[in-house]
Amino acid sequence: MNRQWQRAQVLKGMTETMVGGYRAITKVDGWGEVPKRDDLPKYNKIFCRNMAAAFNVEVVAVEPLPDTHGLWAANHISWMDIPVLGSVVPAFFLSKAEVEAMPAFGRLARACGSLFIKRGSGDSGKVADQIAEFLTKGYSILFYPEGTTTDGTNIKKIYGKLLQAAMDANKPIQPLVLCYVNAKGELDDKVPFVGKTSFTKSFLNVMDSDPVTAYILPLEQIDTLNKTRDELTIELHESMQKGLQELHNRVLTKK
Repeated sequence: MNRQWQRAQVLKGMTETMVGGYRAITKVDGWGEVPKRDDLPKYNKIFCRNMAAAFNVEVVAVEPLPDTHGLWAANHISWMDIPVLGSVVPAFFLSKAEVEAMPAFGRLARACGSLFIKRGSGDSGKVADQIAEFLTKGYSILFYPEGTTTDGTNIKKIYGKLLQAAMDANKPIQPLVLCYVNAKGELDDKVPFVGKTSFTKSFLNVMDSDPVTAYILPLEQIDTLNKTRDELTIELHESMQKGLQELHNRVLTKK
């Protein structure tokens, strides 16, 4: 009975947040072909924070988030990263084209300013061009350079092809790291969406889990001037690996 009640509360919170999101987009008249990105950041942060709260996830920025205009890069643990990071990061999301076709969520994601790209067909150069154009227009974008989700203990190999966008637009790279911590002060093992777990199973795991805290640590921005893409890839990986270790040291309970 308790599990059913908890799921009902999560669904209630999700529904209220979705309705609020649709109302906010309507308020700024954002259902047209071109998202009204100049008006959206405030509403996006409220929507994402409410969605995270619906799943009993508290978002805590360990240090103030900078207002960096550039290419943001974060480690990737779960689908929950989207509402968590969207709560505090001043950037729009880079999403797969398939997301745009999803009922309800896809239309809302497009109206919220997401940049949709087709991946997996050797077109990373074209994707980088799209991101560079987006950055040049004055909008920041956030992506996950690991290219997949992890259990959050380390930073996997990162793929640097999309860093070309920051180089071409002459914008910095702004790394950050996050982790999910349970009430015991340990890395949470319910939120990570890894292995062969289906999305449905992961969704239910998060719905049924106890409250967790998502900690976010912004790192020093990386200048792209006079650096090769390979050099930036190495620098970004080292920054995120060291940053994740620092974050764990600061928020996890010492054994």
